[in-house]
Amino acid sequence: MTVVVVMVVVIVMEVVMLVVKVMAVVMVVMVTVVVIVMMLVVVMMVKMVMVVVMVLVMMIPYRNEMVAAM
Repeated sequence: MTVVVVMVVVIVMEVVMLVVKVMAVVMVVMVTVVVIVMMLVVVMMVKMVMVVVMVLVMMIPYRNEMVAAM
């Protein structure tokens, strides 16, 4: 009987460890996805700002001087 109990306990421990590992992997994946999405959003915002700046520069009559300054 004790052998069976030990086996069951070992199996339960293994399952728990597996679940913990899966949870950890899922957490890491979720964090990674969130970070990537945030980076993409930041990149999009920077691109938008750059486009706006470019349009403003194009609108300014002295755009050649501005470009030269850049």
